[in-house]
Amino acid sequence: MTEIIDGEAVASEIRDGVAECVDTLDEAGVQPGLATVLMSDDDASETYVSMKQQDCEEVGIAAHDIEIDSDAPAEELYDTVDDLNSDDAIDGILVQMPVPDHVDDREVLRRTRPAKDVDGFHPENVGRLVAGDARFKPCTPHGVQKLLEAYDIETEGADAVVVGRSDIVGKPMANLLIQKAPFGNATTTVCHSRTRDLDAKLGNADIVVAAIGVPEFVDGSMLKEGATVIDVGVNRVETDSGDSELVGDVEFESAQEAAGAITPVPGGVGPMTRAMLLYNTVKAASQQHGVEIDLP
Repeated sequence: MTEIIDGEAVASEIRDGVAECVDTLDEAGVQPGLATVLMSDDDASETYVSMKQQDCEEVGIAAHDIEIDSDAPAEELYDTVDDLNSDDAIDGILVQMPVPDHVDDREVLRRTRPAKDVDGFHPENVGRLVAGDARFKPCTPHGVQKLLEAYDIETEGADAVVVGRSDIVGKPMANLLIQKAPFGNATTTVCHSRTRDLDAKLGNADIVVAAIGVPEFVDGSMLKEGATVIDVGVNRVETDSGDSELVGDVEFESAQEAAGAITPVPGGVGPMTRAMLLYNTVKAASQQHGVEIDLP
């Protein structure tokens, strides 16, 4: 019988552990602070930021909300990041992406102080991840790794396929899976829109991480019997009745028939991404203030 990987339950355990870390920091006179910067009129971005702020409040992290008009000069965002870099009350900085076209998103990442880059996307932090000395693992790939750990899914020597090569998920996910570390040591293939014989590669995979951004792209006919399927995709699609629903990058019903374990959408990877942002924030506070904590 296929095991449904419950991201909500694992994320709840991590949030509980983060709350204990916040208590430890509080005893040392430190309240961790996360600044979220929104420069967008996008409803989804506003919702994501609101959810992150709520998560912070639930575990005792101070949430600092900064909104910038989407038509403001790029320099206003850059200056805001510079100010947050030097603010001792701020341990983590998250600029909600995407930013407007007139803003250089790579400049935003470069401006963010690496010690406060809780997304893990500053070039220095990317380099440290590749070198096996990560300061912060990017939230979604780290969340996937935590799910594999929670369900004791064997990665050592496994054939893993990551579908998608984004800087946010695909590339760091592949890096984590190949590293010589617990829940790494996999033989990892990265597939993308130019990959030949994708079905053959998926059909040989013990672990599939789907992060391509195409609704229900992977179906059960592509999968090896008993594979572990991690669906990172979040896509809103219109139903036959005219309503909308959230689906992943995996066609769940057919994939469930073939998989040994699978994450649902919603309730799989999404809650883990949010939990790992909290994890990275208390880790940042611990490092910057020199307070030892027991990370979950």
